[in-house]
Amino acid sequence: MKKAFLVKLAALGLSLSAAMSAQAQRDFSKVEIKSEPVAENLYMLTGLGGNIGLFVGEDGAFMVDDQFAPLSEKILAEVAKLTDKPLRFVINTHWHGDHTGGNENMGKAGALIVAHENVRKRMSTEQFTKLWDRTTPPAPADALPVITFTDATTFYWNGDEVRVQHVGPAHTDGDSIIHFKNANVVHMGDTFFNGSYPYIDISAGGVLDGVIENARKVIEMSDDNTRIIPGHGPLTDKKGLQSYHDLLVKLKGNIKALVDKGMSKEEVIAANPTKEFDEKYGQGFMKPDVWTGIVYDSIKQQ
Repeated sequence: MKKAFLVKLAALGLSLSAAMSAQAQRDFSKVEIKSEPVAENLYMLTGLGGNIGLFVGEDGAFMVDDQFAPLSEKILAEVAKLTDKPLRFVINTHWHGDHTGGNENMGKAGALIVAHENVRKRMSTEQFTKLWDRTTPPAPADALPVITFTDATTFYWNGDEVRVQHVGPAHTDGDSIIHFKNANVVHMGDTFFNGSYPYIDISAGGVLDGVIENARKVIEMSDDNTRIIPGHGPLTDKKGLQSYHDLLVKLKGNIKALVDKGMSKEEVIAANPTKEFDEKYGQGFMKPDVWTGIVYDSIKQQ
């Protein structure tokens, strides 16, 4: 039975690699960039990759994340529909390419790239992701953040107070959330996958408890009118984030109970501790078996 399970797991790994390869070869010409109003002068842009936040006003455009390089022209065209002011800043919520791939192009368009210091460290050196057995080469020098911070930084921009806060190890070790105080909007980057199991990049310092704790803190600072932009998935609110938090707490409990019994990673995955929620949350990028394995590893490393 163990042999059959390992064969199944190997096949799953191959299918995931094939899916990632197909995405890498995707025809970006077919991707449409769409904007959705979030608050006054604040939008969520979607296309392929992480959700983009865009804040416009007299001081200029302020962007959170920038998806993939081949989409930069389309993204800038969408920005031009929403403001005639120049793009002045791009904030990277973390280092992954679906959030930072456009950095070089946005920098050439006049934007200053800002991120936590760990984002620059990871982008400037070769990264190996054990889960996918994949090596990511260093980003070009022109794609690296030119301004970094250690804990937090605040922009007084377009009449708002915009706080960029490092949240500690969560999705990675360089995650930041962006709080638009007056607009009552929070962009959570990939610490929040709305509608699917979240990817936790353990190879880049990610840890499940950090994701849960960050969700709790954002819930605490939110009210019933707060709008929340996730790294992936639809725009939501405090109630939507609470559901995500509660899901992660429950599933961690399910998986930890099996770990505490001394079960191996293969045995925990085979027990299918997420089955109650797989139909709703396990149909996207993070398949249940893979996600359960990530949670197992996250629990064991602590």
